[in-house]
Amino acid sequence: MWTFLGRPECILCLSSTLGVMAFLSNNQLPRLNQSHLTPLWLLTRRVGLKVKDSQFTLEGFPFRIISGAIDYFRVPRQNWRQSLRKMQARGFNTLTTHIPWNLHEPTMGRFQFIENMDLVAFITMASETGLWVILCPGPYIGGDIDLGGLPSWLLKDPKMKLRTTYKGFTKAMNRYFNNLIPRIAQLQYNKGGPIIAVQVENEYGSYYMDKKYMEYVKTALVSRGIDELLMTADDGVSLRKGHLQNVLATVRMKNINKETYEDFKFIQGRSPILMTVYTTNSFDTWGALRQLGDPQMLMKDVREIFNLGFSLNFYMFQGGTNFGLIGGAQSAEGYTPVVTSYDYCALITENGDYTPEYQEFQRFFHSVTDFSPLTRPKATLTFAYQPLTLLYYMTLWEVLPYLVKTTKSSRPLSMEQLTVNGRSGQSFGYILYETTILNGGLLTSRGHIQDRAQVFLDKDYVGLLDRSNKELLPYKDLTKKTQTLRILVENQGRLTSGQDMNKERKGLTGDIYLDKSPLRPFKIYSLEMGNVFIQREFPKYWKTATSPVMGPAFFLSHLKAGDPPQDTFIQVKDWGKGVIAINGRSLGRYWNIGPQETIFVPGSWLHPGVNTIIMFEELKGGVKIHFTSRAHLGH
Repeated sequence: MWTFLGRPECILCLSSTLGVMAFLSNNQLPRLNQSHLTPLWLLTRRVGLKVKDSQFTLEGFPFRIISGAIDYFRVPRQNWRQSLRKMQARGFNTLTTHIPWNLHEPTMGRFQFIENMDLVAFITMASETGLWVILCPGPYIGGDIDLGGLPSWLLKDPKMKLRTTYKGFTKAMNRYFNNLIPRIAQLQYNKGGPIIAVQVENEYGSYYMDKKYMEYVKTALVSRGIDELLMTADDGVSLRKGHLQNVLATVRMKNINKETYEDFKFIQGRSPILMTVYTTNSFDTWGALRQLGDPQMLMKDVREIFNLGFSLNFYMFQGGTNFGLIGGAQSAEGYTPVVTSYDYCALITENGDYTPEYQEFQRFFHSVTDFSPLTRPKATLTFAYQPLTLLYYMTLWEVLPYLVKTTKSSRPLSMEQLTVNGRSGQSFGYILYETTILNGGLLTSRGHIQDRAQVFLDKDYVGLLDRSNKELLPYKDLTKKTQTLRILVENQGRLTSGQDMNKERKGLTGDIYLDKSPLRPFKIYSLEMGNVFIQREFPKYWKTATSPVMGPAFFLSHLKAGDPPQDTFIQVKDWGKGVIAINGRSLGRYWNIGPQETIFVPGSWLHPGVNTIIMFEELKGGVKIHFTSRAHLGH
């Protein structure tokens, strides 16, 4: 009994002390009739989402928020409507989505609100599908994305204090909000749109570097026209630090204990409980076992959440993909970078297909709610294309002379310090440092490698430097007066949470020493591996790969697709570690240490006919590219 409340994240005190509802047996489940409270029916708007005692109301009627999370930037735009329709057909009435500052302002002062970053179109589609929207505009969103969704160019400032009222941060935030908020303000409930609530920042209680900061963000939102219900979101032990006066506090299902109810009561008395982040799972990280949820526990939990009268946001309804190397990293158990798939054991898969859990939840919500689902969309089709056996390659060293934008510096510069991308620095990918040495000796990083570096003498691999291995002994060729020492550093993802985010500069973040002498000077190549880099005109010196080729090298092949093209997955067996792109779009990172073994290829990113695949392989390339119709994300 009450398995949900008996879990480590228990909320027994929330339910029993606040007295939200008495526990009911399954045959006593209250039936919700909210079918008239949808964007398709409520054409006349008077009173939006409000708090009345222990429940939410919409237009004065009791309203239970049944929300699911989909982040538009992790799902191809062509798939948005299908995913939203699947959400509505499953019984959800609300979409929760997060807005990543770093993807909307990838370079300082240049904003992206088109194509896959057209959040206005996404929110409009949600309304047309019959879903309300809870919007999380940040500026920090977390979400296991690089730097929690903050732009890496903020770290160009050596004194930067992220998520504070430090002038360098607030100046950038205000410029961003000036471009963002007018776009979403017009979509609020009181203006005929679907946005019924807006979250102020995200889990600030666990960060809490500046007690004035949350009020500053709230004012920045309200002064620009946000006037729907505001809320904060924190884990169970951080509610008091993260809350704001006259703003609804909500809780994520983490670190909930018997003191949590006291905090709730102190903050806002007897109020409705919204589980802002309900999940039975977590993200996957490279080199670890896959995180798998417990479907039976999940179903029991949702029944009990429903019995107790709570509202919830299911994280994630669809997780999607960390396209373009946007995945971040965690540091709870050492530095652990997030894999490319953000499947998250969600209710629909990375590519939008149904799961058994989806079917179970649909039956449950249909039994306890009265709503009018749209016609259920058909299952997503996938296809296993024939293996590609004709591959071409070109080593990184052969490509370097054609990279026009290089930087010369007396000292190492981090990615953020480069003058590339409109002086905004480099956000993702790799960075290559070259210097000339006259003799060999002990190469020491002193912790200045962020995150993983392959070291070469001329074109010959010497060894690896990373967070655990900080010394190498390269042997210089005595027949040569000088040799080129090359250090290829990979940014594996910036931390997504915690105050150490302020230190997350990538590449060489300080001096590298050879026999205790700092190396000088450097020629630096930016290898961002994003869409712009991949879409460049490569030199036409491709050679046919007839046997495995040692990296680092680029590989080229062509996939012929039918009309219309279908979703597929690239199997990365027989490959080592690198990045895959198709038709100039970066699909993400692969690595043979697992757990992820396939890379999702959206059919909407393919063309009928010939499609170009480019792979950057760090270690050792294969001689074939295999495809499958199913994701293999580990066990």
